Amino acid sequence: MTAIKYVYWQDEDMWIGYLEEYPDYWTQGETLEELEENLRDIARELTKR
Repeated sequence: MTAIKYVYWQDEDMWIGYLEEYPDYWTQGETLEELEENLRDIARELTKR
């Protein structure tokens, strides 16, 4: 499995982030774990073959 690099930060009570390779696709989550899952979902969608 390929490592997914992402940028993230906490803004008040939400975690916000995006994939380094796809900086136009931002997502958020109430927890860091939820944010990571959302980022994995984006990565899967963008790399479908």
